[in-house]
Amino acid sequence: MNNEKIKNLISAMTLEEKIGMLHGQGFFQTRGVKRLGIPPLKMSDGPMGVRQEFPMASWAAKGDNDDYVSYFPANTALAATWNPDLSYKLGNALGAETRSRGKDVILAPGINIIRSPFCGRNFEYMSEDPYLTKKMSGPVITGIQENDVAACVKHFIANNQETKRLEVDVQMDTRTMEEIYLPAFEEALTNADSFTVMTAYNKFNGSYCCENETLLKDLLRDRFNYKGIVVSDWGACHSTVESAKAGLDIEMSVTDDFDDYYFGNPLYEAVMTGKVDQGLIDEKIYRILTIMDRLHMLDKGDPTNSPIRKSGSRNTPDHHGAALDVARESIVLLKNNNRILPLNPQDFTSIAIVGDNGDKKHSTGGGSAEIKALYEHTPLAGISSYLGGNHKITYIKGYSSEKDAGPYVAFNLREEAKRLASNHDLVIFIGGLNHDHDTEGSDRSDYKLPYQQDQLVKELSQVCETLISVHISGSAVDLTDLTTYSDALIQSWYNGMEGGRALAEVLFGQVNPSGKLPFTFASDINDYAAHSIGEFPGSSTVSYSESIFVGYRHFDSHDIDPLYPFGYGLSYTNFAYSDLNLSLKDDYLEITFTIKNTGERSGKEVCQLYTSQIHPSEPRPHKELKGFVKIDLQPGYDQVIKTKIPLRDLGFYSEISRAWITEQDKYQIFIGSSSRDIHLSGEFAL
Repeated sequence: MNNEKIKNLISAMTLEEKIGMLHGQGFFQTRGVKRLGIPPLKMSDGPMGVRQEFPMASWAAKGDNDDYVSYFPANTALAATWNPDLSYKLGNALGAETRSRGKDVILAPGINIIRSPFCGRNFEYMSEDPYLTKKMSGPVITGIQENDVAACVKHFIANNQETKRLEVDVQMDTRTMEEIYLPAFEEALTNADSFTVMTAYNKFNGSYCCENETLLKDLLRDRFNYKGIVVSDWGACHSTVESAKAGLDIEMSVTDDFDDYYFGNPLYEAVMTGKVDQGLIDEKIYRILTIMDRLHMLDKGDPTNSPIRKSGSRNTPDHHGAALDVARESIVLLKNNNRILPLNPQDFTSIAIVGDNGDKKHSTGGGSAEIKALYEHTPLAGISSYLGGNHKITYIKGYSSEKDAGPYVAFNLREEAKRLASNHDLVIFIGGLNHDHDTEGSDRSDYKLPYQQDQLVKELSQVCETLISVHISGSAVDLTDLTTYSDALIQSWYNGMEGGRALAEVLFGQVNPSGKLPFTFASDINDYAAHSIGEFPGSSTVSYSESIFVGYRHFDSHDIDPLYPFGYGLSYTNFAYSDLNLSLKDDYLEITFTIKNTGERSGKEVCQLYTSQIHPSEPRPHKELKGFVKIDLQPGYDQVIKTKIPLRDLGFYSEISRAWITEQDKYQIFIGSSSRDIHLSGEFAL
């Protein structure tokens, strides 16, 4: 459909019909214009799958049996793969499942920066690092939208806490926004071309995001030249005239008085009284119809043939395979004393699995990210299936995640777990967090493992010869005791429907772990910048006074030793780096080096590239991630890696100049397997 036809549609619409397209007429859809062939815009929550079906005006699920879907790993798991190809693969599967359910928009991906481990929605986000986030989120969007479904990248901007999320005012300087919190959104809305974007609940420098002209007009419309749809988070809109003029297109909310939304009858009255120009309404409708046209929603199709629009698919072997592939590559090996892992099934006949997360399903929790999964392999199910019937497998919780479980219950479960452990050849503890802690709507307040898990692990280590621990979470937790008392330690995630299978394959060596941490694990919560320099969660305002020193940027620049650094992850094999060469071109730096698998197993390695400016005129982090490559090598084989960094990427946003600048100076290049494990370094001058 060309622009003229869209304009003709708009001219044929009444004001009432236009207003109906600008706000929810159900909890997950707008109103269409049937007489003109314009359908409603139907949305669904993501990003771990398409949420179950709800009635138009009720939050009580329908309860039908036709809305079971594939359950994909959380975004933290996806980021831990450091594999953009898997991002595309997952996004494509998610888009197909969304379209199969008859939806037009999937409310994903979440790309807010992980500022503090306490944020309840961290599991929906990706990383503490803007570069990793933008490189992993772009392919998700591309994959989704190839299915005639719009991605909705969220939450724009600085939704880094759930505490007082409906009113908190984030105070942030321009440099912090430009370098840390904006890059992933810029990538998503320009290069990846996300058709829609969701505004955050919070205020940003004094104004709610839904009515913030700096964000919606100056950045989105003017600087990014963004032509897509701006949707409010559900209940995030606080005004009619201000939000309409700032650039909000569609208001969604959580109450059933749909016509009384700010963009319902109040917007109609604002137009009729001249407070909002009708031309502004037409601009919003034009954007919506343009996106509908790009999704082939306005195509009539030929009734004798298949409709033009893709129909999607769900619960296919390919989709389940995508979930499994991501889960496999997301698992991070943190500790492996004496190469205890991988396990050889012939070395034992009985195995004790201890821990509530050992047989806990996580798909139904977390708030809007909850999934009605077709199935979910727990760790117990995955290990049992992998080993088959020749091993005795016994499971006990060891601790209770029930809120009313008192000290007596905890003690008894712990004592029973110790008795069990002492009578088995192998003990695997599987603990961590759950969606009582990692969830929309609330933040954590304690960095320690809940439910007295530290005490359990300590006591288990005293009654068994070897203790292997698996930690499941969507955020960083104090893993000091698990590290101390475990012979091997694995970090897993809310890893989708195939998470248990993937874990078993890693434990027993069918898969060599290749995940790398997408955020830093500290020994103490006060080591994080948001808690030691900035504010978390603040009061009515929260100051991001740590500025650009978020995550490893803070740890490295202030010589704080993390428990496990950003980018960290072990393997069952070894890799050697050599032969770094730097070649300065007109507008980029060419980097070559060699990596060799020097071990006895095939494996994948994430080669990470960091840069540093030696004498900057304004403070800069000690290291900044500027590139990464994931490779797969057989034992004894090597590969020459050639990559490049645009010279503009070496720059920073200057608060003095109020612009991005790349200074004449000496720069360092660091190549390593984590932000702290550097194998090669070089220097060059601009």
